[in-house]
Order: sequence, then structure tokens, then C-alpha cells
Amino acid sequence: MKSILITAAGIAIVAALTAAPSEQKPETPKAPEQKRPKLTLKARPDVGIAPMRVVLTAEFEGGSDDFEDYYCPTVLWEWGDGTVSESSTDCPPYEAGKSQIKRRYTMEHNYRRSDPSGKIRAYFSLRHREKEVAAAGVNIAIQPGGTDNR
Repeated sequence: MKSILITAAGIAIVAALTAAPSEQKPETPKAPEQKRPKLTLKARPDVGIAPMRVVLTAEFEGGSDDFEDYYCPTVLWEWGDGTVSESSTDCPPYEAGKSQIKRRYTMEHNYRRSDPSGKIRAYFSLRHREKEVAAAGVNIAIQPGGTDNR
């Protein structure tokens, strides 16, 4: 109910307006909004002397468990020393609300040499239908030593 106050020549007139309830259409249920999980990449150890074995872990945190772009991706590891590893798997077709994304990827790599700068940048990326959909990088400090053959 709304009230309107009108004043004319010092006389206050109050009119009450009432609106008849209108018929409302039932809302159509919306598909749940998919939130993009956040990608992090960690190297263990992230500092060492060449030759050095490093374990990299890419992990998704938060977001939807069935985020379509991250379902059954091609995985690409760029090690920062000129080598690359790529893998993909054969998966059933994506089904909204049923298909689950993989949240953790782990791979190890042996760095035989250090870089003149002392730092190497490794990258992890996911591709879906030939398009990069997620990527993260991490710095690794590798100093010369041992059998480092630069």
C-alpha cells in the first residue's frame, strides 16, 4: 500500500493506493553457475644444485567440480630447459552435474643443467579443444654444481 500526501491551500489530503496483487509467473529454474577453479603450481624443491630432481604439482582450488573447460583436457608441461611433456586421456563425454574435473596433476623432471641466470621458469597448462583454458608458472632456482654440463 502506498500513501500520497497532496497539499492544496493548506489542506492535506491523504490518499491510500492499494495495488491488487498481480499474478506472478513462476521463475524458471536456472542452471547452476559454474565458477572457475583457481590454478596454482608448486615446485619441490624450488632451489637446488644441478643435477636436480624436481616434483611439480598443479592444483585446482575452489570453483565447480564439473567445470566443463577443465574436463578431460590435454596437459602440457613446459620445463623451462627446452623440453616439453604433453599428455591426454580418453574420457566419456562431458555431462553437466555428473562429470568431475581432475583437481591435481603431479609430474617430476630431472634438470641436468643450471641456467646462466640461475633461474628456470616451468609452466603447466591445460588445453580444451586446442584452446588454452588454464595456465600457471613457477620459478625454480638451479645453481651449477656436481655434474652440471653447460
